[in-house]
Amino acid sequence: MKLVLDTNILIAALIRDSVTREILLLPQVEFLVSEFVFEEVELHRDEIQRKSGLPADAFDLLFEMMKQRLVLLPDNEIKHKQEAEAIMKPIDIKDALFIAIALSEENDGIWSEDKHFEQQQRVKVWKTKDLIEHFRVKQ
Repeated sequence: MKLVLDTNILIAALIRDSVTREILLLPQVEFLVSEFVFEEVELHRDEIQRKSGLPADAFDLLFEMMKQRLVLLPDNEIKHKQEAEAIMKPIDIKDALFIAIALSEENDGIWSEDKHFEQQQRVKVWKTKDLIEHFRVKQ
């Protein structure tokens, strides 16, 4: 399975040892991201680390481990940006990048809890509960 990963899913996995983190570490799933995801985490790094309750070195180790699970799609390989913007403009233009990634690379959809994605019909959206059921992850 190959999924586009919403930034908030990664942040949730960094903050709490949870089923979200467990799914993110499943070896049978590839997670596609843009450089934007790393930039967002770095921008809010102090707050994310504080919320995680982890010391800086443990947080850095966890973040590096998570990064290894992610497939970085270079910006020049993200096509369909205009189409994605047209899809998301009436909903939430800030989410267009995730739609563009999904349209640019063969995948099974976007993993997100953001309700904005549910308002579009072009890309399948997976909620955490859907992935729990799909992989039968224990909670």
